[in-house]
Amino acid sequence: MNKIDRAIQKAFQILCLSLTFITVQSWADSVPGANGPIEITPLVHSSVQLEYEGFVVLVDPWGPVDISHAKTADLILVTDSPGHHLDVATIAELSDVDTSVVIAENGLPQIPDGVVAANGELLKVAGVTVEAVAAYDIILGPPEHPKGDANGYVLTLGSKKFFFAGVTECVDEVKALQGIDVTFIPMNIPVGRMTPKAAADCTKILAPEVVYTYHYDQDWVRRLANPDFGGSDLPGGLSIPETLDAFESELAGSGIEFRRGNWYPE
Repeated sequence: MNKIDRAIQKAFQILCLSLTFITVQSWADSVPGANGPIEITPLVHSSVQLEYEGFVVLVDPWGPVDISHAKTADLILVTDSPGHHLDVATIAELSDVDTSVVIAENGLPQIPDGVVAANGELLKVAGVTVEAVAAYDIILGPPEHPKGDANGYVLTLGSKKFFFAGVTECVDEVKALQGIDVTFIPMNIPVGRMTPKAAADCTKILAPEVVYTYHYDQDWVRRLANPDFGGSDLPGGLSIPETLDAFESELAGSGIEFRRGNWYPE
């Protein structure tokens, strides 16, 4: 085999490995449901899409970047009232006449026809079961998330229970949840709330099969409005990638699978 043939063979091997990696990554963003896979698509920051048997759920759909791959929703869950959770234009774009939109009461001024869910309320919406879970601060300080103001949600879909925590610490209402299969947990909330260890400890209490961290790069959001923003100091002086590594390290030996969604495009 001459040098050119060897180079072609090596390039082909690299291509095959790349395709294998892409396949594995794509497969990783689903979990088995009762009648087939439940597809999980991280969109941006705290925006998530689930799809099961043609039924589409969007959580906090937000459009600061191109999310044209998101689908028209049968059900939209909104955790809080700030624009990166409640984006009226994106909600309208991804809704039709049959879309149900569940909100915390603080979203009523913006979505007056939304289905209001109070903390602790169990609803049947669009044919699926949704439980609103309290989302609030323990460590006080700005930005403030007072008790009773915002929601996390437990969604039952395809015989799996998904927990979207919203912006919260590991409050008693979160610790009390049972039988969660997939958790979306916030991390690096300002004022030292939900550090990697705190987020991992909370995840271990919930004991899901799979966990995603989300809503963990607040500086990315700030730079949308101010590209020159210099960045915040995270506890321990960690960078964002280092916090993901630290979270994964804290989960070691728990048996919980940590999946790193692509939440923040360049």
